[in-house]
Amino acid sequence: MANDNATSEQGGGKKKLIIIIIVAAVVLLAAVGGGAFFFLSGDDKSQDDIVLEEENNTLPAIYVTLPQPFVFNVTGDEQQRLVQVNAQLLVRGSEREALAKENLPLVEHALLNTFGAATVEQLRTPQGQLEVRRQSAENVRAALIKVTGEPVVERVLFTGFVMQ
Repeated sequence: MANDNATSEQGGGKKKLIIIIIVAAVVLLAAVGGGAFFFLSGDDKSQDDIVLEEENNTLPAIYVTLPQPFVFNVTGDEQQRLVQVNAQLLVRGSEREALAKENLPLVEHALLNTFGAATVEQLRTPQGQLEVRRQSAENVRAALIKVTGEPVVERVLFTGFVMQ
């Protein structure tokens, strides 16, 4: 009889373990699904991007390639990392293209300041890179507004990104 009780207790323990594993798997899948939904459903446009697009969506999109890649060091973990970013500016219309090209040194300065403030932790994740890109666009627009009186650049695009 003692053996029968031990066997039934073992069977009950196995059932509880199986139930716990199933519940944990369901919770994990729900968390992963929710996280994926959150990150994939988010719009990567800032409010400034939306305003600029509404103002200029009738003008043709022109991409201004910055002549040199940005190469800079970032710190954050146990060692410094070397980062290289190739960037292009999205502008609307030939007038803004000319303004962007005339002010490339100012644009490069604003981007270097933004990249210099970035951390390894930011640049490791797609969301962090997106935030750096948004901040880049905001800083470039702010600098150009001071000089030209208008934001000029709709978006800053990273066309190449390497971190070692």
